[in-house]
Amino acid sequence: MSAEFEFKRLHQEAIPAALEKAYRYRLLHEPAQAESICHDVLLVDPDNQQALVTLVLALTDRFDRSYAVGVTQAREVLPRLHSEYDRAYYAGIISERRAKAQLRDDNPGSSHDAYEYLREAMDWYEKAEAMRPQDNDDAILRWNTCARIIMGNKLTPRLEPVLDLQSE
Repeated sequence: MSAEFEFKRLHQEAIPAALEKAYRYRLLHEPAQAESICHDVLLVDPDNQQALVTLVLALTDRFDRSYAVGVTQAREVLPRLHSEYDRAYYAGIISERRAKAQLRDDNPGSSHDAYEYLREAMDWYEKAEAMRPQDNDDAILRWNTCARIIMGNKLTPRLEPVLDLQSE
């Protein structure tokens, strides 16, 4: 039998310090703790954009750590972001981090999957670039990183299966 708890609520004035702690936990490679803090902030302030962004990043930090965290959980946060730019940019981050997890996984076919996820990320970054705020080239920097990962690892798309019409 599993225990159920009612979460204690943060005070509104404590939110900035809590978000700073979430940032530090991400730097300490403790994404589960950062994620928990973001959920605590969002209980009090469901529209807090900094908490939503940090939550996406904390979830994606966990992609290759054998936690039960899926891409779906991270993508579910995106519609809550106000900025169309942020939605596109962080969709790119999700795909890029998924690709990197595939590269570290090193299973058969994972390099082809990584290629596809990186190309998906690059498409999102191009969308973000088209609407980026002035003096913000983050999407360009991320696009270039994806291109370098593809070229540096000699990643290729999965080949389509060839149909053998003579055997029919």
